[in-house]
Amino acid sequence: MEFKNENEFEHNQPNSVENTENTKREEIEMNNTDDSKTKENTKNNTDYSKTGENVNAVDATFTVGSNDFEENLESVKTAESEEFVVPPVKEQTRSTNKSERKKWKGRGFVSTIAAGVIGSVLTLAVLPHTDYMKNFNADNQVSSNSGVKTVTAQPTATSSNSIADTVDKVSKAIVGIVNYQQQQTNFYGNPNSSQNVESGSGSGVIIQKDNDIAYIVTNNHVVEGASKLEISLYDGQKTTAEVVGTDALTDLAVLKIDAKYVTATADFGDSSALRPGDQVYAIGNPLGLNLSRTVTQGIVSATDRSIPVTTSAGNWETNVIQTDAAINPGNSGGALINPQGQVIGINSLKIAESGVEGLGFAIPSNDVVPIVNQLIKSGKIDRPYLGVGLADLDQVPQMYWENMPEQAKKGVLVMNIDPNSAAASAGFQPKDVIVSINGTEISNSAEFRKYLYTKVKTGDTVKFDVYRDGKQITLSTKLTNNKGA
Repeated sequence: MEFKNENEFEHNQPNSVENTENTKREEIEMNNTDDSKTKENTKNNTDYSKTGENVNAVDATFTVGSNDFEENLESVKTAESEEFVVPPVKEQTRSTNKSERKKWKGRGFVSTIAAGVIGSVLTLAVLPHTDYMKNFNADNQVSSNSGVKTVTAQPTATSSNSIADTVDKVSKAIVGIVNYQQQQTNFYGNPNSSQNVESGSGSGVIIQKDNDIAYIVTNNHVVEGASKLEISLYDGQKTTAEVVGTDALTDLAVLKIDAKYVTATADFGDSSALRPGDQVYAIGNPLGLNLSRTVTQGIVSATDRSIPVTTSAGNWETNVIQTDAAINPGNSGGALINPQGQVIGINSLKIAESGVEGLGFAIPSNDVVPIVNQLIKSGKIDRPYLGVGLADLDQVPQMYWENMPEQAKKGVLVMNIDPNSAAASAGFQPKDVIVSINGTEISNSAEFRKYLYTKVKTGDTVKFDVYRDGKQITLSTKLTNNKGA
């Protein structure tokens, strides 16, 4: 594996800070004498500062070539899991510290202290009579269904701690995750033997401790395909984790370990309060456990970005926070925190191309929380299931749809149908082209899934505009639960 090292050096440009203090004394004539003195002292001070779980695929997506198109119409293709993170690029960050010494004249010093004392007294007197303390100390609600506390996002807190103190506290809730997968070996002539081989590593965040169980959130691609998951904790202890549930489309997973290993948990913050320019810090294990709990600093570059990704459950448009905090392979599943120490995102991916720097992405905490709660509750994500295998029209040889009307040249092609699904009941057929759902135009499979999973729910009756043999028809069906979840 090839790593790209990019070091940036900043030329130190000292800035001179010049403070001039003039003191002049005069002695007034006494007893009609002509003696007088004038004394001037000039002082210059200069300071220099250096600047697939088993994937619950709701609707499969197919990549079609001209030679195997007809074969795909007959059978469902199983897409291989694709690596979610692009090849690692090792990055280094730099920080610039600036300090400036100032000398204060004695004049006004006492009045400054007095104003500070008065302000503190007023604050302490007024604060207990406001709603701030009540809102700040809001308790987690307990789920009536399972007895497990519901994960919640807390209001953005205020803190007087230093960043180092905050990071030290949150780091205790960051874990390393090693993914072991079974590999067939031919050891001493035994072709049937197998062993667990390390296939990758990532990070995770301990988010809850409930009785004897502690829950960890991470990325699905960190744990996908694992036969064994080893957890490395803050104090050096190691244990194995069990998968509670995973969701390939949102790239999230929840694990559980014995609570006896856990000394700290992290709280979620409100990601909707983020603005471009807010400071953030990424904590994780870039390039493996040898660099465990590395902290990188950056800002929120943008919010509500939509990034197209390919997952083992199909194409998806992921809503993410963009940040320039350094995120590398191994950071996946780690925490993106605000200065108050609240987790406002789960680091997930970055763009690593020649000439590209500082493009990292995290799943917003407000998107993570409902997925985590549903995985803890039922071990799966309940999504509507239509029961069709799809292919984007731009992936299908034009000879198969060149006679279609202009309106049908954007949409998704039905490759095959689950005979026990809602699609079969509605009368879908292979080679149907779906162009809209409930009147909303659909251009590709990612848009199809986005609408199906966010705009409607299980049990809803949905109308599909479909072109069949060049003619438009409308098919309606009642959506069911996702199969196999």
